[in-house]
Amino acid sequence: MTALDESEGRGHLMIVIHSLRGGGAERVAVDLAGYWLDHGCRVSVVTQTSGEHDAYRLPDGVQRHALALDSDSGGGLRAVWANVRRGWALRRIMRREQPAVVLGMMTKASILAVIAGRGLPCRVIATEHTHPPAQHLPAAWQRMRRWAYPRADAVVALTRGTADWLDAQIPGVRAQVIPNAVRWPLPEGEPALDAGVPEGRRRLLAVGRLHPIKGFDLLVRAFVSIADLFPDWDLVILGEGDQRPALQLQIDEAGLGARISMPGRAGNIADWYGQADLYVLSSRSEGLSNTLLEAMAGGLPCLAFDCDTGPREIIRDGIDGVLVRPAGDHEALAAWLSNLMAHPELRERVARRAADVLDRFSVPRVMRMWQQVFSDSVRGRSARH
Repeated sequence: MTALDESEGRGHLMIVIHSLRGGGAERVAVDLAGYWLDHGCRVSVVTQTSGEHDAYRLPDGVQRHALALDSDSGGGLRAVWANVRRGWALRRIMRREQPAVVLGMMTKASILAVIAGRGLPCRVIATEHTHPPAQHLPAAWQRMRRWAYPRADAVVALTRGTADWLDAQIPGVRAQVIPNAVRWPLPEGEPALDAGVPEGRRRLLAVGRLHPIKGFDLLVRAFVSIADLFPDWDLVILGEGDQRPALQLQIDEAGLGARISMPGRAGNIADWYGQADLYVLSSRSEGLSNTLLEAMAGGLPCLAFDCDTGPREIIRDGIDGVLVRPAGDHEALAAWLSNLMAHPELRERVARRAADVLDRFSVPRVMRMWQQVFSDSVRGRSARH
């Protein structure tokens, strides 16, 4: 028996997502596709983009439907028409392929999946991968979410905080919580960047998209303020994004270009975790951080801002990591960085328990949660439609 509703002869999971060009939700989509394919399901993935710039490769056997409807539609009526076209294109694929379950990954894809699936014999599950109060979602999409989510067969959030927000703000929604599963060991990919640490140096590592929400500007400020106290430590920020020029200017103005580097996106991320002495998550807001899970799975001591959701559901403060309060305060971050950098015994103590995430966020445990959602959505469908 497969994980999906094989009794109707439609053991087909369709995942709808904007692209596979990089990011936490995109990688989770690929992981879900591979897992359910391995467990006997037919799996397809629908993207608005082509596969030309994919950061993640779909497993062999997963069917890809690339709509190529991702061009900037502007605003006003052009945006409305562009989304109508996307919705109709998705509906045509759903009618032709007849999936048992359609899983929307992130807000806009979830809304389009609910709209496209109206009246079709599939179950549609919406997911939120960011915390909505920190999301810059246009008002029109917010209104569509209020209409769409109560009509989904299930709504899934990464964290309890996001689920509570959805329940309170969208009448008719009772969101369920399913965290990301931790992958370990990590697969090797491209580009493979040299992760070696010069002799006698220690490394503070951060990983993520170079975007203001990730708080790397705060991290640079914090490191600059303590750099003279720890002359043998360097900061490495792995990732790419639009904030690169601003961050590089900040580094150059501090005169620390030799000790703060941004090598880009690395496909061999496990090598970088293995060479680091300390991991830091400086995000102003988070869903459920894959990089934090990975760093802890690799046995790294970790600290993170205690933002509204995310890190507090991974780190057990003082046991397997450190939560920095108040969130967004670069001085508090500098103080905790100093404490951990100065005390190797503290780093060793939290690192010993960090790998507990391999059990707490294991693939079998998380996939059992998804199996339950798939099953529950069958029983709840008649009440919603």
